[in-house]
Order: sequence, then structure tokens, then C-alpha cells
Amino acid sequence: MSKNPLPFGVNDIGAFARSVRKSLDGLERSPSHVEMLNLLARAGGFRNFQHFKAQHEAGTSLQTFPPVQAEVDYRLVKQLVRLFDDNGRLVRWPKKFTLRMFCLWALWSRFPARTSMTEREISDWLQERHCFGDHALLRRELVDRRLVTRTPDGRVYTRIEQRPPAEAAALFEQLRK
Repeated sequence: MSKNPLPFGVNDIGAFARSVRKSLDGLERSPSHVEMLNLLARAGGFRNFQHFKAQHEAGTSLQTFPPVQAEVDYRLVKQLVRLFDDNGRLVRWPKKFTLRMFCLWALWSRFPARTSMTEREISDWLQERHCFGDHALLRRELVDRRLVTRTPDGRVYTRIEQRPPAEAAALFEQLRK
């Protein structure tokens, strides 16, 4: 019986890793080959390995499935909320990269969808949403982290539509309150 390679991709490797770890923690022994295939497929958003294989054979992309529902780290969300004032403005730029990314996600969530902005407009827009006076840093980071795209001449900025991580979505909810 020949083995056909099946490409496997996930939307969020962090959520995937947490799901695999959680599944492995519940086992008393090492999983068999078939159990491991099912475990990985479930962590990737499929019911089991057969479901994954059937979707591959049907030509359906993994991108059509919602990502695995990740558990939210509310301790991290609480830490992130403290970086914003009562008006939802970013008070300071954190030192940790992970915290920075979630702050960028918070800005991304407020960026008008399917709307283009000039460099001046986005600079003014960012000025209103932070308190530490470095809108250029935020503008560059949004582009570098692929949350916003800009034309090669830097004149037009547009939000890149994508699904935020679970903690970012929880942060959006907290900032709306």
C-alpha cells in the first residue's frame, strides 16, 4: 500500500501546541500511531484523522475551518489591560515582544476595515490612540508584523484582515468595557 503525503498546516501554532499538550497530558501511556494521527488532526481543527484525510482528498483547504478554540490566558489579558488607560489608549510600549504584539492587535482592531489611509491620516489616527508620543514606531510595527500593509512608496495604509489570537479577542472585549 503506497503512502501519499498529506500536507498539514495550522492557523495558529500556539493554539495547536497547547491542544496537543493538553491531549497528551490526559494519557497514561504513549499514544499508538493511529491515536497520534487522530490527536494531531483534532488539534488542527478536524474531528479525526479520517476527517482530515477526506478533506484533503476533496481539495478543501484547512483555511476554511475555524481555528482550534484556544484557552484564553486571562492572567495575560489582565496584564495587557493595565497597558491601556480608561479611554483605551496605549499608555506605554512594553518591553516584552509578546505584550507588544497584543498591543498591536488592539490597535489593529480599531483600524478601519477595508479603508485606506494616507501616512498623515494613520499618523494622526495613531497619535490619538497612544500616550507615549511615538506614532512612527507604532506605524512601522503594524506594517512589520503584517497587521497593516502599505504601498511601496509608503503613501497608503490598509488593514490586513485576519483572525486575531484568542487572548487578543479577550483584550478587545476588556477594552470595550
